Amino acid sequence: MGIQARERETWLKSVVGQCAAWLVAAIVLVGCAGIRASDPLPSWNEGAAKAAIVRFVADTTRPGSAGFVPVAERIATFDNDGTLWTEHPMYVEVLFTVDRIKAMAAANPAWRDEQPFKAVIEGDRAAMAKLSEADFFKLIAATHAGRTSAQFQKEAADWLAVTRHPRFNRPYTELVYQPMLEVLAFFRANGYRTYIVSGGTLDFIRSFADKAYGIPPEQVIGTSFDAKYAFAGDVATVTAEPKLMLLDDGPGKAIGIDHVIGRVPIAAFGNSDGDLAMLQTTTNSPASRSRPRLAAFVWHTDAVREYAYDRNTSVGRLSEGLDLAPRLSWLLIDMKNDWKVIFPHELKP
Repeated sequence: MGIQARERETWLKSVVGQCAAWLVAAIVLVGCAGIRASDPLPSWNEGAAKAAIVRFVADTTRPGSAGFVPVAERIATFDNDGTLWTEHPMYVEVLFTVDRIKAMAAANPAWRDEQPFKAVIEGDRAAMAKLSEADFFKLIAATHAGRTSAQFQKEAADWLAVTRHPRFNRPYTELVYQPMLEVLAFFRANGYRTYIVSGGTLDFIRSFADKAYGIPPEQVIGTSFDAKYAFAGDVATVTAEPKLMLLDDGPGKAIGIDHVIGRVPIAAFGNSDGDLAMLQTTTNSPASRSRPRLAAFVWHTDAVREYAYDRNTSVGRLSEGLDLAPRLSWLLIDMKNDWKVIFPHELKP
């Protein structure tokens, strides 16, 4: 081989090597771990919250990264009310329960003289305002008692199909938060399993979660009731009992995560003090020290497009969480400033 031929061969090898290096770099940039080159959160304004979420997903899913997390450990948990869909002026399941109690009153005549049922049936707002948490769980338990999961979920789905929000005049399932739908999709596209961990009841959330959020029934953790098994007429059934098994709110969220998932989440999103235990478990438990962690509150600051509330509300109160977030490096997602749109119907065609 002549000198010119050898020089040409050396030059070609150099060019090929450079191209290969550029190709590898390009693959890394667009995300060989699944990070998409296009904006994964298009309904978010550029800012600290969006940047933190994108950076966290990149760091935990990029091979070779100091914060790389194996796929089996990529778990993200999300509260439902006020985190994934609107919860004002009242929790959606409370409204469903009130309507169900009224519908069931004819078959339960004794309720007309028994509190808390009497207040609900008569629409006595003053009496209902005085009901305790125990009273509300008595009402909720009554709507579940004697029903299979499938029966209750059908009742809930039928109600959601025809009931509209008093302000927005849309079904509640259309009042999910578009920016949070994008977060769910972004995490899942990068190997995360996304769980709902909610104070709402298990079967109520399961009646719409798969369709609304893409979260299957087995990835829903909610308030649960005792149940009984029966085998009659060659048919096996499990029906709910009017006795609380797990209150999946406050400390109960940490217990539910431990019982159902068996792993500490890598990321957790909430919006109220009822989510504190979930966020604390995610970022401050012994198991959380060896992995990167992300915890965030959706902070309701937009009275024009949705609602503005935090410390001074009985629905979705966020007070202790506001104080803890800066100290524990939790994100505060400012709805007014961080989100371009609130609901999917606001998107331009």
